[in-house]
Amino acid sequence: MTTHDSRQLRKIDAHAAKQIRTAVTAELADLSKARNVKALGSHEYGYRLRVGNYRVFFEYDGAVRIVNIEEVRKRDERTY
Repeated sequence: MTTHDSRQLRKIDAHAAKQIRTAVTAELADLSKARNVKALGSHEYGYRLRVGNYRVFFEYDGAVRIVNIEEVRKRDERTY
């Protein structure tokens, strides 16, 4: 993980940050076996890894480069 990713993880609660680190290590080690990874067609980032309420967006060009980590908030009647 890069320095930018580490800064983002510090803003996330410790339990979720640990889950994200574990998932990144396990899932992104071999993308052909990754279960929670999706290629994104019309999105600014190439791929997304789903980890609980968080999404880890990354690029892959022979090596994984994490671009952003975002929390997905619960939708309610005011979402749309």
